[in-house]
Amino acid sequence: MFSPLNFRIAFFLAVRQLRRSSKWTNSLIIFVMILTFLNLVIVSGILVGLIQGAIEAVREQYTSDVIVSNLNTETYIEYSPDIIRTIESLPQVDALSARYVSGSTLEANYKSRTDPNEKPNTAGAQIAGIDPVAEDELTGLSRWVIEGEYLQPGDYDQILLGSYLIKKYIPVDNPGFSALDDVGPGSKIRIKIGDVEREVTVKGILKSKVDEVSFKAYMVDSQLRGMIGRNDFNVDEIAIRLKPGSDPVVVRDTLLRNGVGTYAKVQTSADAQPKFIKDIRDTFALLGNMISSIGLVVASITIFIVIFINALTRRKFIGILKGIGINGQAIELSYVMQSIFYACIGSAVGLVLLYAFLQPFIAAHPINFPFSDGILVAPLSGTMLRISLLVFATIIAGYIPARMIVRKNTLDSILGRK
Repeated sequence: MFSPLNFRIAFFLAVRQLRRSSKWTNSLIIFVMILTFLNLVIVSGILVGLIQGAIEAVREQYTSDVIVSNLNTETYIEYSPDIIRTIESLPQVDALSARYVSGSTLEANYKSRTDPNEKPNTAGAQIAGIDPVAEDELTGLSRWVIEGEYLQPGDYDQILLGSYLIKKYIPVDNPGFSALDDVGPGSKIRIKIGDVEREVTVKGILKSKVDEVSFKAYMVDSQLRGMIGRNDFNVDEIAIRLKPGSDPVVVRDTLLRNGVGTYAKVQTSADAQPKFIKDIRDTFALLGNMISSIGLVVASITIFIVIFINALTRRKFIGILKGIGINGQAIELSYVMQSIFYACIGSAVGLVLLYAFLQPFIAAHPINFPFSDGILVAPLSGTMLRISLLVFATIIAGYIPARMIVRKNTLDSILGRK
């Protein structure tokens, strides 16, 4: 039975053993613990961060904190001007952008095509009518212009095209997918919305990893409003950014209590996430945990081997300790304490590296994945759980070999007999 005396003896033996051990050996074991800790946290953190980076990008560049959109049974948001005034009256609101959205067909070679059998250079796209100033203040849309220039409020008959609408940026050879060929800033294209056609000039090209941006075309809201006959100023989307510290759920619920839900769908950015995105994030988290568990097993085996060899080489000394009356449980506990020391020191150094260096660095310099800017997701609660798993695994790995050596016959241990 573990008594206070056994604990004190075990602590004395553990400290004595650590002090007499090779500094290089201790450093190597701690280094293994650090790598194991980082493996437990970083692998799953990067995999989840890959999806989380995409989610954050959609929030920043499209939905913002809260998005109000048309009901499934309606083609636009009724009483939009009144709803916008209600939104602007809320103290939590920092900025908003109201958008008109309409499906359209874009055509690029309508002037040069002479053969009626020639395949037209067309692409289907949603066009967003925006206030360029309000949209740029909300989402920073101008940052994603890679060719040409961003829209200005007076830019009638000018348009921005998402890069996924242009073949040179997305060279997909698929009969079911169409993109405009040989189009760039200054090119003339024709827009067709229903029975309305309009010739416009491409002012710029947008390239973003957010599909909602790169698959859209943008023009000044007043011009698109005229083309779709929306003279009542009813819009299709209202994206809302909140002041720092504001709770999107509170704002959503406030709008719903004010009756906005009767005429529009009100969602936080989290509400607007498709279910498959959440499923992918959960799947990647599970995959990361499975991969990280391999590192945990390796660390446990390392501790097992170190403690076993240490105890085996000190078998005679252990026999003498038992012979002079030291309880075997105190000796076993001393080796367990050594394991806890290695795990705690390694985890502590890993925590400093994680939160003081790695997470801030990756947040400032996201990993450039093809479809998102990946970040490192490492919530403190999850990290502490992983530390607990690491400490528990090392306790077991330290106890088993110590138990194997200590339980041997005392006289045999002293005499070195098998």
